[in-house]
Amino acid sequence: MINILFSGNEKVFDGILSCMLSIFRRTRTKEPFRIFIYTMDMIRVKPEYTAISEEMADFLDTVAKSFNKENEVIRIDVTKDYEREFAYCPNEDAYCSPYTLLRLLADQIPGMPDKLLYLDVDILFNRDICLLYDTDVTGYEYAAARDHYGKYLVSPNYVNAGVLLFNMREIRKTGLLEKSRRLIKTKKLVFADQSAIIRSTTRKKMLPQKYNDQKFLHKSTVVRHFSKRLFYLPYPHTDNIKQWDVGKVHRVFHYYDFDDILSEYMELKKKYVEEKR
Repeated sequence: MINILFSGNEKVFDGILSCMLSIFRRTRTKEPFRIFIYTMDMIRVKPEYTAISEEMADFLDTVAKSFNKENEVIRIDVTKDYEREFAYCPNEDAYCSPYTLLRLLADQIPGMPDKLLYLDVDILFNRDICLLYDTDVTGYEYAAARDHYGKYLVSPNYVNAGVLLFNMREIRKTGLLEKSRRLIKTKKLVFADQSAIIRSTTRKKMLPQKYNDQKFLHKSTVVRHFSKRLFYLPYPHTDNIKQWDVGKVHRVFHYYDFDDILSEYMELKKKYVEEKR
């Protein structure tokens, strides 16, 4: 069983759908996937912070089962867990959203496996996920790749937390997530969950950049992470182009390698919208 974790509100539906498709289309294994989605209702913070609905999760589960009947998508509402741990904490207005904090609850949610791959939703797989998932993390809390900008601006081994291969057994021993939660509740951190994890780490395994390419797409790239990046032309500026903005993926990045995935994503999204009416 390959275990994957996403988190977010209903706005991440497009990201999860497209990322799932990239995994299924680029992976040859017959091993089934179990995909967990942590979500919550947080309209007390912002009106648009509504949980991923059961309807959305059911649709994603149907898509997953169309590739392998043993695949499953499991929606877990962690609203009460979040409120107990993080309500009104200094990082509730995190740089992204409070949903980035949900991965820090993984050691408290019943039924979580010993090996768990956390993924941000703005990710597409360019090659087989097993190249990443089969990494041996024995003795490490997690495996991660360097942050493209942080490795220059912060420290050489500063990691990006958008792709984290968790060794939950080791994490429970060292208390990594417990320590991270304590930091979130007591200190305002620049990058919230990412900063908390990095500061709380006892031992991590460094992965090559190809497992979390945040700026370029190479033939060797396994994971293309569509995070915010710096552009120099026509003038220095940042942009946050996501994979579901297919027009910009073509026009700005000139990527056509994912067209099979993105075409299927658009067809399925259209189907979901029509069924919802």
